Amino acid sequence: MEGEPTRIMMGVNESTIKGYPHPSISSRGAFEWTLQKIVRSNTSGFKLLFLHVQVPDEDGFDDMDSIYASPEDFKDMKNRDRARGAHLLEYFVTRCHEIGIPCEAWIKRGDAKEELCHEVKRVQPDFLVVGSRGLGPFQRVFVGTVSEFCAKHAECPVLTIKRRADEAPQDPVDD
Repeated sequence: MEGEPTRIMMGVNESTIKGYPHPSISSRGAFEWTLQKIVRSNTSGFKLLFLHVQVPDEDGFDDMDSIYASPEDFKDMKNRDRARGAHLLEYFVTRCHEIGIPCEAWIKRGDAKEELCHEVKRVQPDFLVVGSRGLGPFQRVFVGTVSEFCAKHAECPVLTIKRRADEAPQDPVDD
């Protein structure tokens, strides 16, 4: 008797150094590692659940002067954010379809660590996979670490995949 597929939720984000719409080094690495080490050739035994959390800019205008904002500026910003998120998720969904792994993907807006834990509680995956940028202790204080927060607070097992040393940019904050 065949059981339900193992549901793996993955938190994914876009690259800060390669630009839109490429996945971050950490997200892509965690995804590829999951395919190679967990899924392997058992594509029907797994379902991947991709969550991209868009972190709003402090004033929402990505370095634009919000004092001159019009209603049309807000509409354009929302459309741009939707398109960026859809393009990012398209990478993962397309790869899954190419190799025959069932998947779902969606976007939330807010603080990445909080939204990941909230969605884990709502969706109840078997486990969560997140990439890690490998920040040092000083950088962690200022940048924060989503993977550590999720490991402590998510209501499922959390697997943190480190970036390979040869993939790390000069500044680990970049991804």
